[in-house]
Amino acid sequence: MNQRNLYLTGFILLKLVLQYLLIDPGYDLHRDEYLHLDQAHHLAWGYISVPPVTSWFSYLIYLLGNTEFWAKFFPALFGALTIVLVWKAIERLGGNIYAQSLAAICLIFSALARLNILFQPNSFDILAWTFVFFCLLCHIQTDKNKWLYWLGIGIGFGFLNKYNIAFQVLGLLPALWISKRKVFKKPHFYGAFIVAFVIALPNLIWQWQNDLPVIWHMRMLSQYQLVNVDRLDFLTEQFFFFFGSGFVLILGLISYFTYLPFRKYQPFFWSTVFTLSIFTYFRAKGYYAIGLYPIHFAFGAIYISRLLQKSWGKHLKPIAMLIPIGLFILSAPMTYPIGDPTYLKEVKSQHPNLMENRWEDGESHDLPQDFADMLGWKELAAKVDLAYSKAPQGEYTIIICDNYGQAGAINFYTKTKGLQAVTMNADYVNWIDLSQEIKNVILIREAEDIVSEREISLFEKSEKIGTITDPDAREFGTSIHLLIGAKTDINAILTSEIG
Repeated sequence: MNQRNLYLTGFILLKLVLQYLLIDPGYDLHRDEYLHLDQAHHLAWGYISVPPVTSWFSYLIYLLGNTEFWAKFFPALFGALTIVLVWKAIERLGGNIYAQSLAAICLIFSALARLNILFQPNSFDILAWTFVFFCLLCHIQTDKNKWLYWLGIGIGFGFLNKYNIAFQVLGLLPALWISKRKVFKKPHFYGAFIVAFVIALPNLIWQWQNDLPVIWHMRMLSQYQLVNVDRLDFLTEQFFFFFGSGFVLILGLISYFTYLPFRKYQPFFWSTVFTLSIFTYFRAKGYYAIGLYPIHFAFGAIYISRLLQKSWGKHLKPIAMLIPIGLFILSAPMTYPIGDPTYLKEVKSQHPNLMENRWEDGESHDLPQDFADMLGWKELAAKVDLAYSKAPQGEYTIIICDNYGQAGAINFYTKTKGLQAVTMNADYVNWIDLSQEIKNVILIREAEDIVSEREISLFEKSEKIGTITDPDAREFGTSIHLLIGAKTDINAILTSEIG
């Protein structure tokens, strides 16, 4: 193994190990992760919430034992592969091992670490964006058409992972028109988009057959989440994603105009400008744009290594590497679940201005929303298991939840074989089994949603089993109710609600 590959292997291992160290063992998985993991049992070419790629990895996790370890492994792996692409980009650009190491450190100790702790489409999304940019770099460098087709493959699978990659394409097209217009004269350029379309086609057909749920999903997202996003906050967040290594990123953007060998790569700069403009207009969440940045670290790291070639520069080289690491260590207690909620609240009290913890509802809370979404789930599953054990054996008991987080968490942590929770929320509405006559119901209700007298009257007996008692959990107060002995046709009621 040569020196470069030895260093790369070391950075990959560091990345993988770090992702596990950034989460205190007292936390459960995140509410979104449970939905994605449940998709392994309902493989399809699309879902209400996301395209199918995440479900493929969910199925692999299921085959590997369906444990938290593997749920955390794959986003960490996608983050590591993103670093590999940037490493290889520097190699193609003629950068030295110092530039490669600096870029790897910048990416390891950045906001990528936050996204890579959760099994969501975001980690693969950033990998797909970086792959598309890497292929464009290779095409600009070699003028070989095969890289255009690889670019199309990247867009296609990126689309099957998350529709967010459409914004990369929307930003890339005008960028190419400004600085690489001749590419539009190449038939292979259009061939690449035909390849992307063919790859994405199964999902497009699924969308059409299911009345385009993506439109409904985007409408709900815009109405209940993005409405609370401030455009200025979106732009401000971009700096903080890589604030420890921002100097490398900025120098990378500058290098497209000041370093002669990099001028032909200006589409990367203009793509960033156009895509950020589109995201800003649509009030996107800040992290949607993170996929824009990894490729710039290839150019920034090489540019810095060139600037520090002189004798005085050798003293600054280690400092440039230490800055991202040092600032990451200082900020980690405020941005990662490395301690329990009590510890995090103490940190917030000491740094109130740095830990605003504003949630999607626009309000500020004690913990970041992502961390509050990682608490209380094992407790919920245990109490649902208790409720299920009290229901008459041999009768069909259905578990109906208020949201997908509850249903997915119960299904992931339950100790009762065959137990499956459902909800009218998200993709679960298509997974409700009404093939058997429902005799008993376990209702999971959010704190503000009580079980009505009408619901109770439909059964012979009702019992409140308990609530989620962890005050730091977003689901604090969620209750578990057991309803036994249906006096009416529950299947018909659910069918009408689904329909």
